[in-house]
This record gives sequence, structure tokens and C-alpha cells, in this order.
Amino acid sequence: MDAKYDPANSATSVEIFGQTYNVRGNGDPDYLAELAQFVDNRMREVAAQVATVDPMKIAILAALNIADEFSRFRRQRDDAAGIWLEKTEEISERLSEVIG
Repeated sequence: MDAKYDPANSATSVEIFGQTYNVRGNGDPDYLAELAQFVDNRMREVAAQVATVDPMKIAILAALNIADEFSRFRRQRDDAAGIWLEKTEEISERLSEVIG
């Protein structure tokens, strides 16, 4: 999916689920296109799995799916950070015993 950038009004044109949207902002047009492609793909995955053809319902289900994925990722990241902190404290204590 190619993004079309209009520098006059800082808008990037992207297509999601058959609709064209002009996204305004200072973002990188290629990054915006990548995000739009991600959302488009997720909506198409959801559409293939549900009986409805209502784009609004499909968009909401896709948004919930993306939010769930993000929440799980954030939880895993936080858990990993906690493990690293525990290991760092353990190593620090061991070093203190050896040195001190």
C-alpha cells in the first residue's frame, strides 16, 4: 500500500478496508502506510471470521483484537522487566558477598 503525501497540508492518504483516509500530522508517510496496512489486514482477518459485513462492527472487532494483542505484549514486557530486575538484584547481592 503506497501512502500519498501532500506536503501543503501535511496529510497522508491511506486506504483501509476499501476506504481512503487523509491522515494529518507530522508522521512519516511510510510509517503511516505501514500502520494502515496493519489495520487493513486485521480488519480483513476479522471479516473472514465473522458473519457481519458491517464495516463499523468489523473495525470495532479489529480494534479489540489489536488492543488485546497490545495489552498482552505490554504485560509480557512488564513481566520480563521484573525478571531482569530480580536477576540484577541477585547478581548484585552475589557480587557484594564475593567482594565484601
